[in-house]
Amino acid sequence: MRVVLRYTPNPLEAELPWNDSVTLLDIRSRATRPVSDVDVAEALAHPIGMDSPLFATVKPGERVALVVSDSFRRTGIDRVLPLLLADLNRRGIDEESIFFLFATGVHRAPTPEEQAQILGLEVYKRFADRAFSHNAWDENGLTEVGTTSRGTTVRVNRRLLECDRIYVTGTVVMHYFAGFGGGRKSIVPGLSGADTISQNHSLNLDPIHDRLNPNVRIGVLDGNPVAEDMQEGASFVPVDGIINTVLDKTGEIAALIVGDIVAAHRAATNSAADLYGVPLKEKADLVIASAGPVRNFIQAHKALYNAYQAMKPGGRILFVAPCAEGLGGETFTKWLRLGDRHAVFAALRRQSEINGQTALSTLEKTPSALFVTEMSESDVRLLGGRKAPSLEKALDQLRTELPAHPTICFMPHAEYTVPIPTSTFDLA
Repeated sequence: MRVVLRYTPNPLEAELPWNDSVTLLDIRSRATRPVSDVDVAEALAHPIGMDSPLFATVKPGERVALVVSDSFRRTGIDRVLPLLLADLNRRGIDEESIFFLFATGVHRAPTPEEQAQILGLEVYKRFADRAFSHNAWDENGLTEVGTTSRGTTVRVNRRLLECDRIYVTGTVVMHYFAGFGGGRKSIVPGLSGADTISQNHSLNLDPIHDRLNPNVRIGVLDGNPVAEDMQEGASFVPVDGIINTVLDKTGEIAALIVGDIVAAHRAATNSAADLYGVPLKEKADLVIASAGPVRNFIQAHKALYNAYQAMKPGGRILFVAPCAEGLGGETFTKWLRLGDRHAVFAALRRQSEINGQTALSTLEKTPSALFVTEMSESDVRLLGGRKAPSLEKALDQLRTELPAHPTICFMPHAEYTVPIPTSTFDLA
């Protein structure tokens, strides 16, 4: 069997040198067509959880904020923005009263070239001087809006609160600790202060044992303390509506969901779960997984998390992830330097910080992983993994470490594909 894995700048190909059967684990194909003007108009006219069209209450002269994602996630919203802007214009909102906020959380700000990709070139040309990146560490740019019942002090972007209307865009995927992306996540953590994000993410930890909180699970909102705290924190901000997409594996918009930040987001999570959750009959000795064209390991971790769910105890993951920008920054690297999960737990209990939970999850999974990547060998060792010089060499090496007739699972879109045991599907 010949395997082809996405990589940057070119795909990687190799012959799988075994005759054993290979199970393909991939997100469902969805027959999609480009989102039309009619589709967008229909969604705006009948928003979920609202009694009138999305922009019906907007008044001429009001300042409107459109929140968009940063450069680390595809949303497809560039295909929809021209129609949203045209609708606002028809309601008397001129372009000088509209601005964009990139919900970066603690990620770096998008470059001008990346901003043009996120917004679409024509929209970027019109709004380049009114498109701003959030800075989670800018004390003067944050305003406290409340404290959640779990004790998270919520501070958000001051510029956002100076506007009259707030509309949030983004995409919904299954997320390994938030349950699902999209919706409220554009506010907390997207436009929140670093301290707010740290407090929220600290709910990943089991309050007693040195383990991740078992209630913090992918695809789960209710009873998930991180997800519930995000929603409560976002409720302190007067969001007027969301425009969220669900993308298929080709990047086409499989669903466009508009409406109330709670009701519409719930509807979007149903679409995402149906698309990304894939039945898993049996875990495999070897999981061959592509993380896609990711730029750093923090983003690649989502794919590694999914691949690990498909691996038998004691198995191996061949993990293909370019990560040309390295690990993802010093705020993540410093946790890895602590060396083991117990040291990370102890440090997080003293002082919670944003990337510590990702480090915990990483150190659990990377000893099983052989990387094909642009990261340096020293970075891969810091992650707890090993690096192979090529896809072919990786396969040769793994053949010596696996049973004589290994079971194999191929995950070409591991960043999206969420393995769900078939018993869970049977119960649903």
